Amino acid sequence: MQDSRETSGAMPGARFVDPTVLSRIGNLDLLARSVVDGFINGLHRAPHFGASIDFAEHRGYVPGDDIRRVDWRLYARTDKYYVKQYDADTNTNFAVLLDISKSMAFGSQGGVTKIDYARYLAACLGYMAHRQRDRVGIVTFDEDVVSYVPSSAKHFDVMLHTLDQARPVRAGGLRAPLEKIAEHFKRRSVVALISDLYEEPDEIFEAIKPYRYLGNDLMVFHVLDPAEIDFPYRESSRFQDLETGEEIPIVPESLLKEYRRLITAHIDALRTKFSEIRVDYTLVNTARPLDDALFSYLANRERTMRVR
Repeated sequence: MQDSRETSGAMPGARFVDPTVLSRIGNLDLLARSVVDGFINGLHRAPHFGASIDFAEHRGYVPGDDIRRVDWRLYARTDKYYVKQYDADTNTNFAVLLDISKSMAFGSQGGVTKIDYARYLAACLGYMAHRQRDRVGIVTFDEDVVSYVPSSAKHFDVMLHTLDQARPVRAGGLRAPLEKIAEHFKRRSVVALISDLYEEPDEIFEAIKPYRYLGNDLMVFHVLDPAEIDFPYRESSRFQDLETGEEIPIVPESLLKEYRRLITAHIDALRTKFSEIRVDYTLVNTARPLDDALFSYLANRERTMRVR
């Protein structure tokens, strides 16, 4: 199986942050700002990733704007301050669709749970979009929609509060909640689905179909614990299904090869199908630093900026 860093194409120079270290930071706002600012400063790129050279329009200067972007020639003619905006600066709707079903509570010994890693990732993506002046929103769901915060320039703090309150309590399902909330995404948006994707591939693709049909730019972050990928267990034990609570006695050695074959086939099927329908797919191992997923997001944003 490919290492997730190879699939993401993470750049040398990025600031790699261990998720177990992040778990000691209690404030999601501080966590997001620390990770994202450090990550972007570590890239061999301009701080405003994806900035286009194609001029779009002027807007009035507001305190805090970079004075290097003031159009001084226009100031000389009008005696007013205007900032040049480029295609990459035009506001975009950005939303996270976050799976908070019970299976997301899993975390192998010594690591963070999938739900915590997903919360860190969502907070970082939200802050990155907010930093680019995009409108930010979030949907949390399990077997139904749990919370919905529409995309707004003023909703980053609300998004963080929603993430703080997210708890994996009920069993999950992608299709019903995602189809239910899709009607709110009729305006073209950048949408990030964060889930462990424990559904049959056909059900997953049916769940996201409305978002593609409505013209949204969709990214999928497939969050798995390293134990779910490698199945390192060797001793006979009882394994519990977090969704149903059912316990099953298993002799791991007899199932090791079959389990790895099945999980690899599942990941390969998702990667292939998502590629065919032009959806960016990233396998996220919760033992890996957040730079994997962040770089995938930034690379996708750069591509969508060029075609917008």
